[in-house]
Amino acid sequence: MADAMVEQAQRFINSYDVDGIPKVEVNGKTSWTVMYALTRALQHELGMTTLADSFGPATLAALQSRFPVIDGNTRNGNIYRIVQSGLYCKGYDGDQINGDYTERVSASVTSLKRNMGVDAAYPGDSLTPKVFKALLTMDAYVLVDGGTDAIRSVEQWLNSRYIGRRDFFVIPCDGNFSRDVQKALIYAIQYEIGMSDDVATGALGPATKQGLRDHTVAQGSTGVWVGLFSAAMLFNRRPGAAFTTTFDAGLAAGVRDFQSFVRLPVNGQGDFPTWASLLVSTGDNTRAGTACDTVTELTAPRAAALYSAGYRYIGRYLSNVPGSTLNKQLQPGELKVIAAQGLNVFPIYQTYGGEAAYFRREQGVADAHAAIERARHYGFKAGTRIYFAVDFDALDHEVTDSVLPHFRGIKATVDEYGPEYRIGIYAPRNVCSRVGAEGLTSASFLSDMSTGFSGNLGFPHPVDWSFDQIATISAGSGAGAISIDNDIASGRDLGQSSFLEENDDSHLDGRFDTFFRDVLLADVQNYMVNSMGVPEQGGEGGMAYSTRTTTQSFQAVMDLDWLTTSVSRTYGMRKALIQCPLLWEIRAYNIADKAADDAVEAGLKDDSSTGLGQIRAHTGIDARNYCVDAGIITGRIMSTDSSDDLSTMWHSLHDDDVYNVSTIPAVLVQGAALLGIARPTVDSSTDDSRRIMGRYNGTGDGAERYGNAMIGLFAVFEKYNSLMRD
Repeated sequence: MADAMVEQAQRFINSYDVDGIPKVEVNGKTSWTVMYALTRALQHELGMTTLADSFGPATLAALQSRFPVIDGNTRNGNIYRIVQSGLYCKGYDGDQINGDYTERVSASVTSLKRNMGVDAAYPGDSLTPKVFKALLTMDAYVLVDGGTDAIRSVEQWLNSRYIGRRDFFVIPCDGNFSRDVQKALIYAIQYEIGMSDDVATGALGPATKQGLRDHTVAQGSTGVWVGLFSAAMLFNRRPGAAFTTTFDAGLAAGVRDFQSFVRLPVNGQGDFPTWASLLVSTGDNTRAGTACDTVTELTAPRAAALYSAGYRYIGRYLSNVPGSTLNKQLQPGELKVIAAQGLNVFPIYQTYGGEAAYFRREQGVADAHAAIERARHYGFKAGTRIYFAVDFDALDHEVTDSVLPHFRGIKATVDEYGPEYRIGIYAPRNVCSRVGAEGLTSASFLSDMSTGFSGNLGFPHPVDWSFDQIATISAGSGAGAISIDNDIASGRDLGQSSFLEENDDSHLDGRFDTFFRDVLLADVQNYMVNSMGVPEQGGEGGMAYSTRTTTQSFQAVMDLDWLTTSVSRTYGMRKALIQCPLLWEIRAYNIADKAADDAVEAGLKDDSSTGLGQIRAHTGIDARNYCVDAGIITGRIMSTDSSDDLSTMWHSLHDDDVYNVSTIPAVLVQGAALLGIARPTVDSSTDDSRRIMGRYNGTGDGAERYGNAMIGLFAVFEKYNSLMRD
């Protein structure tokens, strides 16, 4: 909601006609863009010639030199206006942004410092440089959604105790544990160890680790070290944790619970391993794990070496990255070798997954299909959990916009096509927690080795964690030498120790090689013109009103090659059997089809042939019900007598291209049953394929002609699809 006074602040910013101070949108909404512009305005008022978004050391030094204290005696109108604008952007009263340090401004600055916890360090109503720096951020100093009063009080305590140190700046006091708060806690530990400002870095380095080893706290301990330890427990959202300077029996019990949760030796003490697990995502990265993951094939010597080193659970990859020279996937017979050494395996699915652009619902559907197929290929039994990777530092908005839709696609696909498998996630902590909270995964494999990821900093272990990746190390020697990622196992996932025989899927269709796109298109166009009488655009009868050209229709089929490939492999049929009716229905779509759809949406009729595959809701329900009954897919049995079910099916077919195209093979399978012939497979005869495709268009002479036309098109697609088989 727009704030009128923030609008005034934005207009003040736009009153500058200075290179380096950009104009901002006057929308009444606070943002980093506004804060950066105010920072640049301050730099200009300080006489700095190089303006930047960052309120860095140079800005702080210039402010300290020119205005070490800003109060009613400063007498600088624009400095006051920047303060007033910052206050409004922070939700405080800045009066009229009139260039006066009024009583209202004075009261707001006093309140701001009290909320920060620095009112004792900086008494009165003056604005000091570090407080000014904090004013021009998006940090909050009041409790926000998700925060707690207990955490906020510790944030204020840290500010009050350490704000006088050179490199300690005001941290948020919003009740949430964040990256800045985590860094501030490590600074506090370094200060208490006795490090100078030139030595303390806010990072958990060797000297800090040694300092923690020298400061074990246990029941009976008191003082600031207990305070820092209890703060770390509180920040990690441990049940019953509270800030205290006395290590009592209650804190000891909480520590034992935490140690058990993260699989540390349980002693109830704040020893170094416990400190480390509270402060950094890897914890003590030298501790021994019983699980590992690797891109390297486990030969018998390597598997034996890992077993001797104490490992019992091995993460291995289901697939390679297309086009990559790295062969990281399981090799033929490898699972038997691993199992023979007494090791269990948990599978990982990752091709790319290294940036937000990869993640979307459609890619999740494709990944799930591929993972199910590969898991079955290798012989992974029912109950196996497959870990899908999010291998980048996904920001919170990227989780919302990209990762969650991706995993919704994964879950819907696994639920329908591979219900024997469970879904896991490999990702930073925040990503794991958010995806798990939506019920999309059942266990989390933590990428905690990436200690600098914002999704790990300030986030506790997800409650459903199964494996915790903490370090890359070498194991074994000679023929048994191997590089692994050392993982801590929680016991939530024991992997698999026995496997079915590997399947030979070389007879199934693969993804289309775009090298052949133009020649396939030319052959399709030639067949449609010379054998079907369908030109590039328009045509006779209803085709005259078709809204798509042959080229456009062909490209739509190629764009969905990932999906037609996946569902053809799942159903065990030739991909061309799906591509032919799909191409034809896209090409034949006309204004009458749109009118029929519009009538359904207007409530004038209950059904129409709709979507890319032009499937009626009645047909979709019958076909999917048949495949559910046959055990090919899973899902809810729907009724064509239910108006709600008809509406649900029609809108799914109309609104969701993935759902529509995924329904085509179900229609083909049921069509074969209605004809009394065998379910379509990769070995279906030409005549069976012709009749099955004809049935897609109904019955009678029209269906016969449809099937005859489609079987020729089928041969065109098969000519090229056959080249992609393994």
